[in-house]
Amino acid sequence: MPGWRHVYSGKVRDLYEPDLPALGGVHPLGDVVLVVASDRVSAYDHVLSPGIPDKGVVLTQLSLWWFEQLADIVPNHVVSTEVSAEHGDGLVPDVVAGRAMICRRLDMFPVECVARGYLTGSGLVEYRAGGEVCGVPLPDGLVDGSRLPEPIFTPATKAAVGEHDENVSFEAVAEQIGTEDATRLRDLTLAVYARAEQVARERGVILADTKLEFGVDPTTGETVLGDEVLTPDSSRFWPADQWEPGRAQPSFDKQYVRDWLTSPASGWDRASDTPPPSLPADVVARTRARYLEAYERLTGSPLG
Repeated sequence: MPGWRHVYSGKVRDLYEPDLPALGGVHPLGDVVLVVASDRVSAYDHVLSPGIPDKGVVLTQLSLWWFEQLADIVPNHVVSTEVSAEHGDGLVPDVVAGRAMICRRLDMFPVECVARGYLTGSGLVEYRAGGEVCGVPLPDGLVDGSRLPEPIFTPATKAAVGEHDENVSFEAVAEQIGTEDATRLRDLTLAVYARAEQVARERGVILADTKLEFGVDPTTGETVLGDEVLTPDSSRFWPADQWEPGRAQPSFDKQYVRDWLTSPASGWDRASDTPPPSLPADVVARTRARYLEAYERLTGSPLG
């Protein structure tokens, strides 16, 4: 990656920092990093193969679109998506154009900020066990897919690659990062969810829940929205016209991947130490179509 040095790989994203000696000791855009979204797909804490074609472009372009919709609520980390005119000039290399963002470097908070407007997933498991989610009591009689009386903040710890995030209470977050920062993250998370839920609903899509990440700009001290935002990897989007509480909802994400992995057709035992098998072509194609449909429904435009 001319002008950039690889420093980290997550389940989906790769992180690069400027190759400062090659750039004369300073990057023209300041203290920045290059965030590249790959086509890798993960499920049940495993990175699978093959990847989903165009997935990285969808994640990046949808995040950029949402950052614009949320700009009046919270600043974001994007500095530039300009593609290099020549290799090694410190801009986005043309080989990752469309799937990469140059972003300001942040001191990230060690917490996943989750907002839920509907009950499903790990929240449903907690609710069935004790009638609450992350310490927030909920009414009796809720089922999979139920809309909550009001959105709730249900944070989680950040897990390493190959490990699972753990839901925690607001009080646990406050103890870890301080009450003032915890309150700010909760308020921003719920404000972002409220805006995004309204935007999605106007487009015939239900935003059931979403995961956000925030950091502090070490130069300005402001709290900044980072990583990806409101993508099918970080959020549950459901077709509004197919919503039916009491069952698993169809969704605009890697549902086909999860369904196949847990079906007899895959032959994979989730409880074993054996890595999952390769995804069949039809599962890859259908998953790709769902990512593209999510982008088109939300933005109103096909992926360019």
